[in-house]
Amino acid sequence: MTAPPRPATGEATGTLLAAGEWRLRTDDGATLALSVLDPLPGSPRATPGAEPPTVVLVHGWAAGRRVWGVVADRLIRSGHRVVSYDQRGHGASDTGDDGAPGITVDRLAADLAQVVTATATPGAILAGHSGGGFAALRLASGTDHTPARQRLGGLVLLATAAHDQDTPDSEVRMMGSAHFSRALRRPRLGRTLLRQTVGADADTPLRETNRQLFAATDPAVRAACFRSSRGMDLRAALERVTLPARVLAGDADRVIAPALGRVLAQSLPDAEWDQLPGAGHMLPLERPLPVVRAVTELAAGRRSAPAAGGGPRAGRAPS
Repeated sequence: MTAPPRPATGEATGTLLAAGEWRLRTDDGATLALSVLDPLPGSPRATPGAEPPTVVLVHGWAAGRRVWGVVADRLIRSGHRVVSYDQRGHGASDTGDDGAPGITVDRLAADLAQVVTATATPGAILAGHSGGGFAALRLASGTDHTPARQRLGGLVLLATAAHDQDTPDSEVRMMGSAHFSRALRRPRLGRTLLRQTVGADADTPLRETNRQLFAATDPAVRAACFRSSRGMDLRAALERVTLPARVLAGDADRVIAPALGRVLAQSLPDAEWDQLPGAGHMLPLERPLPVVRAVTELAAGRRSAPAAGGGPRAGRAPS
């Protein structure tokens, strides 16, 4: 059942949003569509009387909560409470009164803070992919949004970075181009145009899901998002973040260089780094099981094992 729009009142009332589909009003008038899923009955950690750990999933730009389908399913089967939402301007969420120009990394982090406050139990794990990782990092490293930050117990950061995201003007213009949008709506051509976002082993259904998500995002929102990370450098602020973290990158990522993920892991005091062989940028679609493993191990306080198939050994990022 879908609830009517309502503000994030969890922090004020102590009542978190129950399982279901919700529309959450932000403090600046945008409406975010979100899903709250309880653990499946009989799942390993769904024990009576115990609070199931919450995982908040934050998708990247030009995607949507649909990108987390397999990840969310596996997490509720392993006993987690899972929250996913469409970032502003994506999927069923709108942009509020300011429209696409109001999209900034700070604003997306503020949206995430309201989602966390309304839904997350203490010790929640944030899993952020790409631009969703920017929002998660900004929330975790900031000095504002204290009630939300105090709910966090760990970070899983996928194909993302803390700096060097200065998208050139030509790419921003392309993201907002009507011609590019028309091309994206043609399945075969759209999949070809987005081939650099996935690894070589990505099959056609996976690539088609990626295309549909990208094509469904408003061009002005795409352009605003890719413009918003210019000048972002969170490395110094991340040195104060003591949350345990897992940082994953595909070694075939041509959108955000894996080396930037390694630098991100080095910037965090308690981070483990893993590079996934053959994977491109869309890790929630391409490698959902390593993502689930990273979340469940972090929630359980375990160190990770080496990635299957080679690549750098998982562990504390080298200094």
